[in-house]
Amino acid sequence: MTAVGEGTELSIETSGLSKRFGHQLAVDGVDLAVPKGSVFGFLGPNGSGKTTTIRLMLGLATATSGSVRLFGQEMPQRLHQVLPRVGALVEGPAFYPFLSGAANLHRFDAADPQVSAATRKARVQSALERVGLTHAADKKVRAYSLGMKQRLGIANALLAPRELLVLDEPTNGLDPQGTREVRSLVRSLAADGATVFVSSHLLAEVEQICTHAAIMSAGRLVAQGTLAELRQAGQARIRVLTPDAGTATEVLARLGLSAAVDGPAGARVPGGTDSNGAGEVLYAPLPAGAGTGGPAPEAVVAALVAAGVRVRGFAAEQVSLEERFVALTGEGFDVVQ
Repeated sequence: MTAVGEGTELSIETSGLSKRFGHQLAVDGVDLAVPKGSVFGFLGPNGSGKTTTIRLMLGLATATSGSVRLFGQEMPQRLHQVLPRVGALVEGPAFYPFLSGAANLHRFDAADPQVSAATRKARVQSALERVGLTHAADKKVRAYSLGMKQRLGIANALLAPRELLVLDEPTNGLDPQGTREVRSLVRSLAADGATVFVSSHLLAEVEQICTHAAIMSAGRLVAQGTLAELRQAGQARIRVLTPDAGTATEVLARLGLSAAVDGPAGARVPGGTDSNGAGEVLYAPLPAGAGTGGPAPEAVVAALVAAGVRVRGFAAEQVSLEERFVALTGEGFDVVQ
C-alpha cells in the first residue's frame, strides 16, 4: 500500500481497525489515511467491508479492536465534539414517507442543537437547491423515486457546513442526469475545502471525481493512494493489433516478451480478433522496475516490421484501473452507470 506523505494532515485515520461478528471477521486490521481536502474513493465488491468500516468510523458500531481518529480526535470518545463537523449518508436515506421533502429536512435540522432556528428555512432551501430538488420540496417523500430519496439524503448531510462528507453509494438509483449533478456537487464541496469520502463500486464515478482511493477485499485494505499511484502499481504492457499473430508472438519472444491474446485481467477480444476484423490483439507484459521496462516501444515496432509483421495498431500502456482492482480483489467491478 502507498503511504501518505509525512506531515500530511488527515481528516480520517484508522489503525488496525477490526470488527468481528461471531466467527466472521468483517473488517480486518484496516489502516486508512484520508488526506484533508481530498475526494477519497472507498472501493470494493459487495460484502468487502466498506459499509461496516464507515459505521465504525462514525461511531455507529463498536470496533472489536483498533482505533479511529477524525480530525485527529479519537472516536467514539470525542463523538459529540467531532460529529457536528461531519455530514453523512450511510446505507441509504430514511425519511418520514408521509411528510414532504422540505418538512423532513426541517425535522432533521430541528434535531441539531447547534444551529439557529431563525435561519432554518434558508438552510433547508439552500440544501434542496444544491441537490436539484427545489421543484419537489413540497411533494411527499413516499412519491419520491429512489434517486430523489438519495438526493434528499445528501441534502440532509448538507444542512450545515461540514468539514467532512461521508457518502455511501451516493449515486445509487440516480439516472445519468442525476449522477452528473451529484458528481458536480461532490466537486463543488471539495472546492469549498471539505473532505469528501465516497464509498462506491462504480469505477467510472471514482475515476471522474476522486483524487485518492482505497480498495477493500474480504474485509482487508489491499491498496490505497492517489489514483495515479494505484495505476502505476500495475504492470505495464504493450498492445499489438496484427493479422500476423503467430509471427508477432515469435518476434516478441526473441525480445524477451511473452505475448498472449488474453490481457492481465482477461481483456480478451471476442473470437481473438479486433472488432473491425483487423486482426488479433496481443498483450505482452513489460518487465517491472525499469520505467516502462523492456525494449523501447519503437524498437519493438521496428523488429515486428522487419520480420514482415503487419502492425495495424500498437500502444505501450499501463493496465487500467479496472484491471488493477480485479488483480487485487479477484472480483469484477461495475464500470458503467
